[in-house]
Amino acid sequence: MTFVDGPVRVRVPATSANLGPGFDTLGLALDLRDELEAEVIADGLLVEVSGYGAGQVPLDERHLVVRAMRATFDRLGKQPTGLRLTCKNVIPHARGLGSSSAAIVAGVWLARELVAGGRLLLDEAALLDLAAQLEGHPDNVAPALLGGFVISGQDADGSFWAVPAGVDPRISAVVFVPSSPVSTEAARGLLPAEVPHADAAANAGRTALLVAALSGRPEELLRATEDRLHQSYRRSAMPESLALVEALRADGVPAVISGAGPTVLAFADGPDSAATEALLARCPQGWGGLALAVSDTGAVSA
Repeated sequence: MTFVDGPVRVRVPATSANLGPGFDTLGLALDLRDELEAEVIADGLLVEVSGYGAGQVPLDERHLVVRAMRATFDRLGKQPTGLRLTCKNVIPHARGLGSSSAAIVAGVWLARELVAGGRLLLDEAALLDLAAQLEGHPDNVAPALLGGFVISGQDADGSFWAVPAGVDPRISAVVFVPSSPVSTEAARGLLPAEVPHADAAANAGRTALLVAALSGRPEELLRATEDRLHQSYRRSAMPESLALVEALRADGVPAVISGAGPTVLAFADGPDSAATEALLARCPQGWGGLALAVSDTGAVSA
């Protein structure tokens, strides 16, 4: 196995998982992308980070992209003598927009591209499996890798699967990003071990409806994004986010907690529409508001 000369680059989208009822199964790629570059060098490890995480994330073997690259090189059978990695991060960290999944997908992608013939050794299915193993679940890594709207899960034998589904071109998103983070671990720790059967049944129906709503029935998005399994249990970690979701939904806006939060995602009818502008005007003081298109593509070489 040999490594390629010169740097390789990748752009990876932000993602929003769950989308209300689709807990740990649904994810959507958004048009906001981190850009990364990697190169094999003679020896050592050089990591540079700008944007989100600069001055906060480790710049050594603990860096999540580096860890994902190392796991991929192990899968391919050879570690390089040295690595240089540059990350330009625009996806907010610990806000429920898939920053860790973007890092993992970037790492496995870059490592594969640094190996001559890497795409023959690791296809998209193998990349998805490795990325999902590193993340622990596929709902964010699948759309980060494949783009668009993806339904994903894990079989009893431990293997992961992902099936892309269509998104009506009229649908876009507005995200409201709080200034303070919430860790995924903390948000998951608030979830009960068991939920009422009626709530599980309601979410199953809403999840199925959401697939139809996103693919061509956007008028059903408000009903389809109703959740009973996870959002309300997380209120103590993100009370302002839940209050915004409830206020938007009361006004007929299909709004949800994005991933593990605390970002709020509201579905809209195009990033340049008057309705989108009206939504952005409801961004709480001190938060960031972004109108984002759905990204049809996942990770791509830059």
